[in-house]
Amino acid sequence: SGKDTWRCKECHGWDYMGADGAYGSGSHFTGFPGVAGTSSSIEEIVAMLSGQGDPDHDFSEMDLQARADLAAFVFGGLEDYGQFIDADKAIVGGDAANGQTLYAATCVACHGADGTQLNFGSEDDPEFLGTIAQGNPWEFFHKVRSGQPGTPMPSAINSGWSLQDVTDVVAYAQSLPTVSSDVQAAVIQGGLLYDKWWAVLGLEEPTGDNPMWARQATNERSGKDTWRCKECHGWDYMGADGAYGSGSHFTGFPGVFGTSLSEEDLVAQISGEVDPDHDFSIIGHEAAHALAAMISGGLEDYGQFIGEDKAIIGGDAANGELMYAASCAACHGADGTQINFGAEDDPEFVGTIAQGNPWEFFHKVRFGQPDSQMGAAIAAGWSLQEVADLAAYSQTLLP
Repeated sequence: SGKDTWRCKECHGWDYMGADGAYGSGSHFTGFPGVAGTSSSIEEIVAMLSGQGDPDHDFSEMDLQARADLAAFVFGGLEDYGQFIDADKAIVGGDAANGQTLYAATCVACHGADGTQLNFGSEDDPEFLGTIAQGNPWEFFHKVRSGQPGTPMPSAINSGWSLQDVTDVVAYAQSLPTVSSDVQAAVIQGGLLYDKWWAVLGLEEPTGDNPMWARQATNERSGKDTWRCKECHGWDYMGADGAYGSGSHFTGFPGVFGTSLSEEDLVAQISGEVDPDHDFSIIGHEAAHALAAMISGGLEDYGQFIGEDKAIIGGDAANGELMYAASCAACHGADGTQINFGAEDDPEFVGTIAQGNPWEFFHKVRFGQPDSQMGAAIAAGWSLQEVADLAAYSQTLLP
């Protein structure tokens, strides 16, 4: 409602295709046509903008020069961005290395090295360069080419950039984080706390069973394992509705995926303010906020890549092999058996986890391993698809 209904893009889309384009469905759908490929002249477009054809489409509050400028853009300034954007909104045909060079020369001064120096959204719902590049690449194309209203942002058209140059910058920008470095650090910290929080925080291992444990009788584990978030809520965050919905890990407790609770409400849950048996206040307020940040903003649906037999679907094992060689082999060994996470008589290697519990594999690749030097894929800028590629390759590492 209100001023947004007066923006040309809200009816005709950032791709200029209206109901036939990216705004052909979803919350932005209006059913109005696009403006791409119009056969109208500049004069005819000015008349339309002036309400001469339809009095409800009257933008004559803009002066005549502005209407003529807008008409000139619609008539001769549009490009087909769709040729560079696939069904998943990923950029195809872009040279991210050239995009990085262009970004460093032109964009970094205002947007920062990681694209989070300017927040176009709010503190609670931030929007950075990476957010737009990943979520609405058509908007990104438009604003790089034309600039941002009310700011000194330069226009790529004025800078002499080709459409390929713009595509390269979008390809690079899709690798930038969608959260600030501080928030990202908190999310990663939360992912580690979700596992063995005492190892992360240097606290003594908890003794006795978590008081919540008395509310279930199916999971027979005891002691410190009952205090791990993952033991109730699962590595897939789905609790009783996910991979831990049966078997020896079943507790019947709900998951945390897709929660509608705010970060503050999650902190209250974690700290025992809502249920005194669910009291993890020993981890401290900062850690509780990190765990809440991970739950509210760091979870992904790994199930889309995992088949009923636990095999990875949609993963590129060849790309995963390259990633493994570059990032993992130094510590885990070429065959994944250099580090044993289990016992001598019951070993557990990279391949064991990838095959037997791919949800855990996804979690630990994305967030890291508590009390170790293992890096987090989130910090490295890996996409969920790249983690799936690594998982697909790791499933071939037979112990």
